[in-house]
Amino acid sequence: MLETTLSSLDGLPAFLAYFAVAIVLVLLFIRIYTWVTPHDELALIRANNPAAALAFGGALIGFALPLSSSITHSLSVLDCAIWGAVALIVQVLTFLVLRFSLKQLEARIKQGEIASGIFSAAVAIAVGMINAACMSY
Repeated sequence: MLETTLSSLDGLPAFLAYFAVAIVLVLLFIRIYTWVTPHDELALIRANNPAAALAFGGALIGFALPLSSSITHSLSVLDCAIWGAVALIVQVLTFLVLRFSLKQLEARIKQGEIASGIFSAAVAIAVGMINAACMSY
C-alpha cells in the first residue's frame, strides 16, 4: 500500500515544475497586459468597475486556455515555457488589435460600460480558444 502511494507521487516533481512555469507566465502576462493597456485595470477593479473586471478576467481566461494546452501538449518544461510565451504574445496582440479597432474601448471600460467589458472578454476568450487549439500539434 505504501509503495502504491509513493509511486503515485512520482509525477510530483514534474507537476511542480510545470505549475511553477505556469504561475510565472501568468504573472508575466498580468504585468505585460496591465502595462500595454492604457487604463489601470487593478485600480478600476478595486473601484468596483464591472467592465474592467470582465475585460481583465476574460483576458486571464483567454491566456490560461492556451497555457493549459501548452502544458498538456509540451514535450518538456522548456517547450511549455516557449509555447506559453507564444500564447502570451498572441493574447497581448489580441488586445492591441481590439484597442485600435474600437477607438472608444478604453474610455468605455473606464466608465464601467459592461457591454464593452463583455465584448473585450469574449474576444480574448475566443482568441484564447483558437490559440489553444492551434497548440494541439
